[in-house]
Amino acid sequence: MSPVPTIVIVDDAADVRRLLRTRIMLSRRLEVLAEGADGQEAIDLVSQHRPDLLLLDVSMPGMDGLQALRGIRAASPETVVVMYSGFEEQGLEAQARVLGAAAYLQKSGSLGNLVDDLISVLHGQNPEPDRPPAPGPGEPVIEAHVERFREVFEDAAIGMATLTLAGRVVRANRSLARVAGRTMGELVGLDYTELMDGQAQGLAPVLDRIVAGGEDAVQVEHTVTGRPGLTLLATVTPVRDAARAPLYLFLQAQDVSTQRGAERRLRQSEQRFRLLVETVADYAIFMLDPDGRVASWNIGAQRTSGYHADDIVGQHFRVFYPPEVQGARHPEHELEMALRDGRYEEEGWRIRKDGSRFWAQVTLTTVRDETGRHLGFAKVTRDVTERLHAAEALESANETLQRVADDQAQFLAVTAHELRGPVGVLAMSAETLHRHWAELSESERGEFLVGMSSSAGQLNRLLTDLLTTSRLQAGSLDLRPEQISVRQHVSVLATTLLKAHPQAEVLLDGDRDATIFADPGRLTQAMDNLLTNALRHGRSPIHVGVRPRGDLVDLVVRDSGDGVPPEMRSRLFERFATASSGGTGLGLHIVRELARAQGGDASYDAGDRAFVLTLPAAPTTDSSESW
Repeated sequence: MSPVPTIVIVDDAADVRRLLRTRIMLSRRLEVLAEGADGQEAIDLVSQHRPDLLLLDVSMPGMDGLQALRGIRAASPETVVVMYSGFEEQGLEAQARVLGAAAYLQKSGSLGNLVDDLISVLHGQNPEPDRPPAPGPGEPVIEAHVERFREVFEDAAIGMATLTLAGRVVRANRSLARVAGRTMGELVGLDYTELMDGQAQGLAPVLDRIVAGGEDAVQVEHTVTGRPGLTLLATVTPVRDAARAPLYLFLQAQDVSTQRGAERRLRQSEQRFRLLVETVADYAIFMLDPDGRVASWNIGAQRTSGYHADDIVGQHFRVFYPPEVQGARHPEHELEMALRDGRYEEEGWRIRKDGSRFWAQVTLTTVRDETGRHLGFAKVTRDVTERLHAAEALESANETLQRVADDQAQFLAVTAHELRGPVGVLAMSAETLHRHWAELSESERGEFLVGMSSSAGQLNRLLTDLLTTSRLQAGSLDLRPEQISVRQHVSVLATTLLKAHPQAEVLLDGDRDATIFADPGRLTQAMDNLLTNALRHGRSPIHVGVRPRGDLVDLVVRDSGDGVPPEMRSRLFERFATASSGGTGLGLHIVRELARAQGGDASYDAGDRAFVLTLPAAPTTDSSESW
């Protein structure tokens, strides 16, 4: 050891180094070899100079004093290291001694005793503790405030700590120890990054922004090593000297685990809802801004309307409405109603991008934030065109069913009436003949029998019509077509009709004949229905004519009445369609269905006031024959 012990001073504050250097040089008891500003420089200087003493600050940027101790001891084991800090001991001295420091001096001590203390440490003696100076007039008040600050620091509900500029814990309170799962003593001297659960790289930018960037407060959020599910929000602020140089750091750590968990669940819920909205294909779900412009779009909206998000976002939602609805300001009215009542619902026609229309079920809901501020509208639209068509089809079917039911009810009433007449005649005639046979003349008996025969014929015709209708409806009609001479067949039929209706007059128009290919019995039934219809609803004479036209032949039946009223024409050939003059309403229906079953048809010519029965012509039709 040289006659004058040597010393190296390391402190990040230049004014502190200058003051220390001056006081030590003036004492002439120690020789200052060099100065440094951080832990790395301390290692380099002791390695280069091998001083007897190293006066080392604790809190320094980059590498602090505690971090540098091992490197210093390795570089120059014979150098005696004295920690010189503005922090109260609070466990730091023990930490420093474990790392190789010989003593721990506080900067708050008297500079007048500093050289003596350093010489004592160099000779292996503990320095004498500083005697507190006599208190000045205001110092009791200051001490009271300092003590109050200590109490607040220790008992604060959130974690608090003072750190070196390199991020090492110098002092910690109970709350920080509790959330960190360590004792207060275990925290002192600990690099704070060891609490950051693998997120140590997050602290370096914070320290850099404070020390080099001059920021006054920086926050870093991290989970805690060994405490799964715990999240801390650490706010780091510097404590600066008069020149605004950072001396050390003050950290406040707040447990935000519950808040972050709620936020995470909210984000997950929002994400699930967003995914739901975005993936629902059957509903158009989108947002409108307060003015009615489209603000969001989902796959269901694209599928329903044909618009992609790039096409529609930013446009007013009136584009979905038909021009006549836009002209009536109905879209704006919807917004007004939703704003007034909170929601608006309707069904109506909407327009796709390609111009096609669809029937939409729409719900428009006003959206507000927690303060009640109007943010816009949520709109849900569903294409229910198929449902509309189904409803219309159902309504039409119901109307048809009701009409059929009404027709059947009328048919039953009319049929009962039609049966009552001939059945009554038969019953009364039979009773009269039975009771008064001997009293009646042969001529009178003959008249009764003719009447009974006529009534039986009416019943037979009615039953034939009912049976034919049933077979036509079931598709089980037995047809045996053959070649038929129209003149001959109609002549026989007219003769038969005149026997039953002597007052009737049936005239065969023209002198042409035609041969058709049809079932004789069904032809007789059809023509009989047409002639009977003419007798019942029209007037004599009845004209029957024939009109060959290519491979078809028209049989034309025209009476001398006023023709069919316009309101009846559309229903002439429907089942159970009757006029006020009676009938079952099956006759003309049977005529048409029998004609169609044989490749023909039946119609009414309003201009000629005639019924036309059309049937296929026979392959060898000879139209030159006369009646």
